[in-house]
Amino acid sequence: VCVCVYVKAPLPADNTFPLSLNAVSGTLKGHDPLVNLVLDNCIEYMRENEDGSNSGETRDLGLVVCRGTAVIVICPADGMEEIANPFIQEE
Repeated sequence: VCVCVYVKAPLPADNTFPLSLNAVSGTLKGHDPLVNLVLDNCIEYMRENEDGSNSGETRDLGLVVCRGTAVIVICPADGMEEIANPFIQEE
């Protein structure tokens, strides 16, 4: 399963920067109940523009463990589709 993950970037010691999110994608190899993720063939999408937008540069990270407390969003890399609600009971 290939996923995109948004993680909180660490703040500098003086906390002068606003919260920024780093996007990484890779193949999900494992997880635990605390949402710690193991991603293989991981790629980080660099956000170096002043407005926080993606600069288009990437960095290969390889095998990565994302700590669950830093994970904000997990979504499939190839998109999502809406399905019918299986819990709605028709009368």
